[in-house]
Amino acid sequence: MSLLATSLRKVVIPATRRVTSTVQYRAISALPDISSSRSRRALFYVPGSDERKIHKSISVGADCIVYDLEDSVSLNKKGTARHMVIDALEASEHGKAEKAVRINAIGTGLELDDLNVILHSKRLQAIVIPKVQSAKDINFVSRMIDSVAVESQRERIRLIASVESALGIMNIREIATADPRLDALIFAAEDYCADLGLIRTRRRNEMLFARQTIVNAAGAYGLQSLDLVCVNYQDEDVLREECKEGREFGFTGKQAIHPSQIDIIQEMFLPDPKDLEHAVRILEGFEHHSEKGVGAFNLDGKMFVLIMHMIDMPVVKWANKIVSRAQAGGMTMPQVENDASACDIFHNSAHLVLARNCVMLLVDLLFFYVSQLIIIIIIIIFHGLPPLSIE
Repeated sequence: MSLLATSLRKVVIPATRRVTSTVQYRAISALPDISSSRSRRALFYVPGSDERKIHKSISVGADCIVYDLEDSVSLNKKGTARHMVIDALEASEHGKAEKAVRINAIGTGLELDDLNVILHSKRLQAIVIPKVQSAKDINFVSRMIDSVAVESQRERIRLIASVESALGIMNIREIATADPRLDALIFAAEDYCADLGLIRTRRRNEMLFARQTIVNAAGAYGLQSLDLVCVNYQDEDVLREECKEGREFGFTGKQAIHPSQIDIIQEMFLPDPKDLEHAVRILEGFEHHSEKGVGAFNLDGKMFVLIMHMIDMPVVKWANKIVSRAQAGGMTMPQVENDASACDIFHNSAHLVLARNCVMLLVDLLFFYVSQLIIIIIIIIFHGLPPLSIE
């Protein structure tokens, strides 16, 4: 699909990500949008102290496997869990799955022991930081990576921030812009509800503001966003309902706590095949017509104007994201026609579009002056000419 690949190269729209002059932030240059570079549809938590579940995690097929050292591990098993997790990280049977670790929250004192162990792994790909309240939590882990991690791994380890409190939501901008290693934001519903004393309901209205805040921040700064855990893992209908809502909100994936949730989540967070086909056609049409200098083209009954490549760039950007997510998720790209008949040419060049607009402007002006003349004539007919005063 060479033409599509060419289209993608030509229409990639770089996002200025996490550029800030605030001194407390780490100096960051303009980075590409990574929100669809790695597929994280299902982020699956595995208790770090449960050998059976660790072994089973090899075959679950989740995009991202997170070995947990936090909530699922009792205090007296933390030390054992760290060594079990490091052994799991070094195993090579995980295929394409990303291997991550959720450490204990910053400030508990346990996070130092966690990092001093897991950062010696040569296969660790990401760290999930729980209960993130501010940029300082992320900066701390990033400094630990620079100090402790195997040198060859320092630039490869990504950070995922879990926002679990009202303060975290209020500080979302500084969290999202804290460090270039940051890849994704997680919304942790149970802790957020506990922090505010909310009762979690089936309709999830009580979490609407927080969830959309996470999605908006992730979108603004080129991050992925991972939605809440579906605690009712035995009810497939509830899980599908949550996935559908999360996808419509703009989340790129969802957390999972049971293997039975993974396939449904990863299916639901792939682009719809019809959307993917439409996106591919948009990119193909964009390249095909812009190369010919065409000012506008018609695709599926909709007009796409290419004057200065500005007017419909949001549509092209949407199509680019859909295709990127589909590729990251392993979807097969649909074959589409690419000839003059695929898209009806509306005008031959931007000059013709400009000429048409000028003609329309002249017609509007002519109509205005003619209407004014008619009004004057009507006034004269009914009221006569005003008397002339001669001194």
